[in-house]
Amino acid sequence: MSLVDLIGQADERGLAASGLACLDRCVPLLGGDDEILRPLWGSLADGSGSGFGAGDWGESLEQAREKLAEPARSAENEAALLAHRMLAAAPAVRTAAEVRLWADACSVASLQIHRLLDPAEDASPVDSRREGRMQGMPPLVAAELRRQITVLELLAEHGAGGLRRALDVSTEGRRVLRAVVSRRARGAQGVQGAQGRKPRS
Repeated sequence: MSLVDLIGQADERGLAASGLACLDRCVPLLGGDDEILRPLWGSLADGSGSGFGAGDWGESLEQAREKLAEPARSAENEAALLAHRMLAAAPAVRTAAEVRLWADACSVASLQIHRLLDPAEDASPVDSRREGRMQGMPPLVAAELRRQITVLELLAEHGAGGLRRALDVSTEGRRVLRAVVSRRARGAQGVQGAQGRKPRS
């Protein structure tokens, strides 16, 4: 089943977990620590049905927004801007329709972020990847797509019982992205250092 199909069939909890997992994996781009979204995960474990844990979710979301400052607007920071938009677009009160729109947007944004950070180029549109066309995907994008599918499958099969494993999947992806961001930062510093050194006469 394609990612698009899984999102289309997911319930409210699954959709919220899917969007949150995408955002959680991209926290390194916003300068956040690994625990900053943990209260939001906790709110998903409480209650069931429409608006489950809505109060805790809204409060935790506001706290996260206060702690994660908006990145500087620059062409070089496109990935961080996409991550911040995911956080900004999160619904404070979860209705099925709003959470579905958010989860879908987070899926696209997170795949685009991984595409921007992957050294390999990908000529295929993100939407085609979400629909199941996986041939020739760059490794970073392919891994993110697998994680998105896994989170939705876990929630569809286990409900609230799948949240712990979904968080583990997200944590693994966050570590990978943090390593990629750090490696790119070191590379940029090396280039700047080389440019700043004057040639010997």
